[in-house]
Amino acid sequence: MSKQLETELAKEQEHINQRLLHSVEAIPAPTRLKNSILYSIRAGGKRIRPILMKWSCESFHGDTEKVYPAAIALEMIHTYSLIHDDLPAMDDDTYRRGQYTNHKMFDEATAILAGDGLLTNSFQIIANSSIYSDKEKVFLIEKLSAFSGMSGMVGGQTLDMESEKRDITLRELEEIHHMKTGRLLSYAIQAGSFLAGTDDKTLEVIDQFAGYAGLIFQIQDDILDVVGDAKTLGKQIGKDAENDKNTYPKILGLQGAIQQKQQYVEKAKTCLSQIGLQSTKLETFIDYISDRNT
Repeated sequence: MSKQLETELAKEQEHINQRLLHSVEAIPAPTRLKNSILYSIRAGGKRIRPILMKWSCESFHGDTEKVYPAAIALEMIHTYSLIHDDLPAMDDDTYRRGQYTNHKMFDEATAILAGDGLLTNSFQIIANSSIYSDKEKVFLIEKLSAFSGMSGMVGGQTLDMESEKRDITLRELEEIHHMKTGRLLSYAIQAGSFLAGTDDKTLEVIDQFAGYAGLIFQIQDDILDVVGDAKTLGKQIGKDAENDKNTYPKILGLQGAIQQKQQYVEKAKTCLSQIGLQSTKLETFIDYISDRNT
């Protein structure tokens, strides 16, 4: 990653962190619940989805100020999903981003409620925004609920758990990750494009691009669990193999996974070329998620 991109991402992350923290702090809640939520919010993160939403809007010359309520709502949902993923009933993780997971710092019941609160109030952030028209609110809320719910992230997590301890095909693995990871990335890209006023035909290509982006992101995640550095990642590596999880390296081998990722990188860039967005920040984003080490 170039120094310029690293600096720009850090600047964008800090800006998102400030807005996210301000929005969550403004929501009334019991003290322990609020502390639990803020604990996970303050843990930081790459904030890839909000940044991607902004860059998508910017690529189509839209008003990037309009993305922030939807971007904050999206990051609230992503944070809730991480809190719940770490629970003993799911991945049973002790560390997230170099610190204790939410249920280890507080307790399981509080962690569950923290996730519930973030999920539920995310839609309120969009609904109460004065920056969106009624039509925009309906689009943003409908897409976010669909992409984070049973036909998206939640459904993908279910399929992922059902696939453990059994062999699955590459196509089945792709479907799991398309739902579990790709749908929220797709929301970020679609929402940014929609708010910039793009037409339906362009949104279809953007959706294809987002699908490839989600797969690239997940493959790199799987690769880092094999060859990554625990200190850099802020979590244990090798856990996928330990839990006998289906991953791209398990099905294709490490080199096969790397080759598969590169195929998706090329397909994603082809999508961008079709709508005249080559050499934009969206193309830079694809290279970033493909080469990241965190």
